[in-house]
Amino acid sequence: MRLHRLDITAFGPFGGARSVDFDALSAAGLFLLHGPTGAGKTSVLDAVCYALYGSVPGARQSGQGAHLRSDHAPPGTRTEVRLDLTVAGRRLEITRQPPWERPKLRGRGTTVDKAQTWLREYDNTAGTWRDLSRSHQETGEEITQLLGMSRDQFCQVVLLPQGDFARFLRADAEARGKLLGRLFDTRRFADVEKRLADRRKATEARVRDGDAALLADAYRMQQAAGDAMDLPDLGPGDPGLAEAVLGAAAVARSTARERLTVARCRLAAAESAHAEARGALDEIRERARLQARFAEARERTARLRESAGARREAGERMERARKAEAVAPALELREAAEAEHRRAAAAETRARGRLTGPHTGADASGLAAAARRTAEELGGLDAARRAERRLAEVTEERAGLDRQESADEDVLREADAWLAEWDGTRAALQARVDSAQEAATRAEQLAVQRAPMRRRLDAARTRDRLADDLAQARRRAEDSSRHALDARAHWLDLKEQRLNGIAAELAAHLTDGEPCAVCGATAHPAPARKAAGHVDRDTEDRALTAYQRAEEQRGEDERRLGEVREALAAATAEAGGTPTDRLAAEAGELEEEYARARHAASALHAAQEELRRAGQEREQRLADRQQAALRAASRLTRRDTLEREQTSLEAELVLARGASQSVAARAAELERLAARLTEAADAVRLAEDTAQRLKDADARLADAAYRAGFDTPHAAAAALLDAAGHRELQHRLDAWQREEAAVRAVLDEPGAAAAAQEPPADPATAERAAAGAERRLREAASARDAAARCRAELDRLSTRATEAVRRLGPLREEYGRVARLAALTAGNSADNERRMRLESYVLAARLEQVAAAATVRLQRMSSGRYTLVHSDDRTGRGRSGLGLHVVDAWTGRARDTATLSGGETFFASLALALGLADVVTDEAGGVRLDTLFIDEGFGSLDDQTLDEVLDVLDSLRERDRSVGIVSHVADLRRRIHAQLEVVKGRTGSTLRQHGVG
Repeated sequence: MRLHRLDITAFGPFGGARSVDFDALSAAGLFLLHGPTGAGKTSVLDAVCYALYGSVPGARQSGQGAHLRSDHAPPGTRTEVRLDLTVAGRRLEITRQPPWERPKLRGRGTTVDKAQTWLREYDNTAGTWRDLSRSHQETGEEITQLLGMSRDQFCQVVLLPQGDFARFLRADAEARGKLLGRLFDTRRFADVEKRLADRRKATEARVRDGDAALLADAYRMQQAAGDAMDLPDLGPGDPGLAEAVLGAAAVARSTARERLTVARCRLAAAESAHAEARGALDEIRERARLQARFAEARERTARLRESAGARREAGERMERARKAEAVAPALELREAAEAEHRRAAAAETRARGRLTGPHTGADASGLAAAARRTAEELGGLDAARRAERRLAEVTEERAGLDRQESADEDVLREADAWLAEWDGTRAALQARVDSAQEAATRAEQLAVQRAPMRRRLDAARTRDRLADDLAQARRRAEDSSRHALDARAHWLDLKEQRLNGIAAELAAHLTDGEPCAVCGATAHPAPARKAAGHVDRDTEDRALTAYQRAEEQRGEDERRLGEVREALAAATAEAGGTPTDRLAAEAGELEEEYARARHAASALHAAQEELRRAGQEREQRLADRQQAALRAASRLTRRDTLEREQTSLEAELVLARGASQSVAARAAELERLAARLTEAADAVRLAEDTAQRLKDADARLADAAYRAGFDTPHAAAAALLDAAGHRELQHRLDAWQREEAAVRAVLDEPGAAAAAQEPPADPATAERAAAGAERRLREAASARDAAARCRAELDRLSTRATEAVRRLGPLREEYGRVARLAALTAGNSADNERRMRLESYVLAARLEQVAAAATVRLQRMSSGRYTLVHSDDRTGRGRSGLGLHVVDAWTGRARDTATLSGGETFFASLALALGLADVVTDEAGGVRLDTLFIDEGFGSLDDQTLDEVLDVLDSLRERDRSVGIVSHVADLRRRIHAQLEVVKGRTGSTLRQHGVG
């Protein structure tokens, strides 16, 4: 890293704009930064740190937003720091502005502007600066990645605060550990310790959980086995728990198998006894059934003897009913004839009751003749009926003419009133048509404006979206660029390593007697050997391929970035600078106005149609008025004709009606009389016919009863049975017959008769004996099932416990390994003799490297007297690893660094700081630090020691480094020509450069 230029505005004690040309100061290799106390020497270094990391070192970090600003700055000048530097081969410019409380542009009071950051890179090809980022986070990540160190490391390595290293020399192991841990970032080793401890706890918890599950299974086995299993008095995590549980389970399983065998034997004996009891019970129940059956048959026989008389009567009744069935058809015929005769006589009585005068006593022929005479008189009234109907039609037609005349008068009045308002109606409808036409024209004009407005709005939305895409594409391009640079650096490193070890690679192909491809010699006494970590051609090719892929990805991302930029420019050109919200509002207003115009224009067709219908209605009303006038003239002629015809018809009907109200009434009277006469004649003839048929039926019934053996027809009718009675009587006879057969069959059974001769059976006693045998069988089966379940449960739980023990085996081994490692890294293990934690061990290695690098310069500064050595001895009961001693070559003894004098402490701490810078630089990936600053401490040196220290610092120029010394010592101003002077004043400090070209 090389600093080129620093520009400071309103920062710290500097009220105005100040610049530092580090290129001019670095040309001399060694330059002096001096000035009175409080002038702002440290503020120059703070500005460099702030430009790189956005914060200042040490305790000055608090309140940066307000206290970085110079109190001497004008209110309108904003605080700014700009640093131009080269790092990792890239020329960068970083500009930072802290938060700024400024006066409001409008009104009174102040407002706070946010912090700003700009990162630019110089493009050597184009000769211009190219923007990289305006993000605080991206800029900080980029600088940290390029430098390879944090802010604390940078402040210790580049700014070299000597006071801190003097305290480091006198500090105890704990304080040194904190500083070294912050510089070398050994948090990952502390994380390893914590992770191992956490893993030990987690593994221990898993082992305990497994033991708890194993004990739970053991308790379940004990519950299943009862008193056959004793559990060991052990808890989760105790040694020997698994073996004790498995042993107790084996004993419980053996006992359970023995109990199952005994239960099976008892069950077999109970089953045999139960079978014998069930056979005896079945035999006794059968004998009891046969005895009860035989007794019941005897009782049924006695009941049959008691009902013998009723059975004989029922048989005789059934026989008479069968004989009466031969007379049944004659009886039915006589009943039908009698019913028909009664109906005919009733009808004759009703028909004669409706007649009057001489017709009431006439016979059938007289009634028929009277009916014919009435029909002939009715036929003579047809012409009168036609005249009467015509008179009604004439009367209705005259009434219709009157209604038509009234309707025509209404039509004329309505037409005259409507036509009187025609002019106003037509004007109003025409105005509606004109208004809708204007709205249609406006809608067409707005429709032309909608498409451009929509395109502008879409372009504005695309512009906003592409602005976000541009930031993402820029970040991807920057990431791929960094990745390509890292891949290229990795490839070049591997290539350099391969070239350094190319001799070994060529030596691998040497053969005795064959000439060497390099020197031509045929003898190869000492061919080069491949060292550890040798890079071969395949590794280099893979790195080259990775670099080429990264380059392709970088090109693709940059092409995508260009496409996004072009699309954003096109969208911006289309949308203009108007915000999207405003364009959306304007588009919404345009759409609303267009919708209103469309809505108003949609009424054009309806208005035109209404105007057309109004015109048609006017024409129709004019025609209606003309037709009404024509109908009025024709009605006068028709009314005269109808009056003459009505007078003639009324005279004709007076003669035809007689005493009736009308011809129709007279005809109705004659029709009713003819119908009554005809009905009466028919009823008289039917009564005479039915009387004759009833007489014939009586004769046939008497003959049939005699032939069937009955004295009278009434006796035969009494002997008849209906279907229900016949079925009921036959059912009783069949039931008696079936009962007699069944009783006879039971009494004839040999088994029932034999059982009746034996003593009475006792089923209750046999059932009690069988129930006892069944209860004992169930108890034996339950005992057998319980023993089987116990054995199965013990087998299942034992299998699960065995499997759990097998699974816990690797976990227990893992817990042992993790516990040993955790104790070892935490310094608690007996194997860790020095009780060093892992982080302390790593820091001790780093301190040993720092001490070795510092000794090289310390020996030159002390004329070979002092050497810094690392000590890992324990102090008291504490832990060891971070001790630091100085070996005095004059005495040959090592002593604590706290015993050094003030001047010795200075050059020892300076050597330590330079050594630490070298180690941290190597730790950061070998980033070259071409500019260093050393802060104070030179006043404690004598002239000779000062010369030696300056010689050491001047030797740093051999690697093209420049060293800036911050000091008050006046002698340094004579010895160092290139100087940066800080001059303080009432209006703020200023900067002056001396001794530069």
